[in-house]
Amino acid sequence: MNLYLPAFLLSLSAAHAIDFNREVRPILAQQCFACHGMDEHGRKGKLRLDLRDSALGGGKSGEIAIVPGKPEASEIIKRLLSTDEDEQMPPPHTKKIVSEKDKAVLKQWIAEGAKYDAHWAYTPPKATSDVKASIDGFIQERLAKEGLKLSAEADRYTLVRRVYLDLIGLPPTPAEADTFVNDKAPDAYDKLVDSLLDSKQYGERWARRWLDLARYADTNGFEKDRPRSIWPYRDWVVKALNEDMPFDQFSIKQLAGDMLPKATSEDLIATGFHRNTMLNEEGGIDPNEYRFYAMVDRVSVTGTTWMGLTMNCCQCHTHKYDPILHTDYFSTMALLNNASEPTYYIPTPDIEAQKKTQAEKITKLESELPSKFPGGEAAMQSRFVDWIKAESPRASNWQVIRPTKMQTTMPHLEQQADGFILGSGDISKSDVYDLSLKAPIKGVTAIRLEVASHPSLPNDGPGLTDYEGPLGGFFLSELQAFQKGQRIEINRADATNDAEEDRISDAAPANPKAKAKAARKPRKTNNASAALDTEMSSGWQVLG
Repeated sequence: MNLYLPAFLLSLSAAHAIDFNREVRPILAQQCFACHGMDEHGRKGKLRLDLRDSALGGGKSGEIAIVPGKPEASEIIKRLLSTDEDEQMPPPHTKKIVSEKDKAVLKQWIAEGAKYDAHWAYTPPKATSDVKASIDGFIQERLAKEGLKLSAEADRYTLVRRVYLDLIGLPPTPAEADTFVNDKAPDAYDKLVDSLLDSKQYGERWARRWLDLARYADTNGFEKDRPRSIWPYRDWVVKALNEDMPFDQFSIKQLAGDMLPKATSEDLIATGFHRNTMLNEEGGIDPNEYRFYAMVDRVSVTGTTWMGLTMNCCQCHTHKYDPILHTDYFSTMALLNNASEPTYYIPTPDIEAQKKTQAEKITKLESELPSKFPGGEAAMQSRFVDWIKAESPRASNWQVIRPTKMQTTMPHLEQQADGFILGSGDISKSDVYDLSLKAPIKGVTAIRLEVASHPSLPNDGPGLTDYEGPLGGFFLSELQAFQKGQRIEINRADATNDAEEDRISDAAPANPKAKAKAARKPRKTNNASAALDTEMSSGWQVLG
């Protein structure tokens, strides 16, 4: 047997150089990795053979497992050839037998330098000029092997139909088919293909493949399944394909278009890729729970779409044969979870034109108001001065009080320069805002609470509502004040919008008797007084 091995090795060497992935990795995976592979808990002798740096080092015994170029000095070969049951690898009790052919492969591989290669899935493909490596070359080779020949070239009517269906998904009209068939120019087919690639239907057809990856839908896809207006993202994909956008830009804009310098409306629309997760609007949900599910979906689709990987397994724990670790999974999730979820209203040219026209009309009408005042503009200014003098003594001395401390159950609060407090981040069904204030004046008799819009809020605000109730709505269910630990009674409350109809409560009961009973109850309204009634289901509401 010892005489046969060198002879086999010489004949193998003469044939070809050893390919690690095709010939060596399968041997190591079958015979060695169970004890000397990825599983750190089951690893023996502190030796790992699936990584080159580890394999070239010493194990627990201190011997070098693989010495590149020197199989006779490599401990792995010594152990493979050993007849001592205490030294032999794989150990006899495993019942694993390494064939003489496999031993020869490992010896030659080490003699050639013990080169490791990454799995083909993680190796960028390289272009080749070898005609036989083309798709046509592979087809012709297989046909020849099977004793078959290529079919005759299709007639021109069949050809034009095929290329139309392939490129734009639509058949040619009779006139279009006739035009190609009657075009005798040698480049007629090339011109036909170019014209189809330039047509808008090309992007519409091939965008479907990408939109499937993006989970595109025109509804929220869960429970109520309400409509979602995300069609501009669909149109962006179609346009990108028709304009032959480079794939790196196609990827960057969809993953982080909002982070590009001077991001355009188109860049923001592109980020709709990750806004295609399903939305649960069922009344009893915790929005943070469903945000977590959305992040799970986004990690999965990012891995599948851009890396060709299933990142689902490592969500639970690291798998010893999976290069993506458990920590990698949640690092990716943490990155995606940093994104805010604003509603972006896209300024279309026609709407912008209307807004400009209305703004010009308002400016013109306002400029004409002074001249319409009885007595003219001079009389108006005189009356205004008199009004200021009469009302100033009666005016309240309102002062902005800035909190010395702010606490919430969930959202993040940030003090703004103008005195407003901006809420952001995650919310729950009922958040508590605890503000510590130090009054700058004595004799406070009233507290005025103002809410305002902000571009970072859903629907520009004034609130953070984004799943139950009007988008961007503000709802104050209870207002309580304490001084030195003692509750301060608030006698009454007024608001500039204190007659808003209830838009928060559940739908009317389906049972006829219950429905009739509910109809007899007075319709609840949300107003300023309702914020003092100790009833959490009512309050002061400002719609988004």
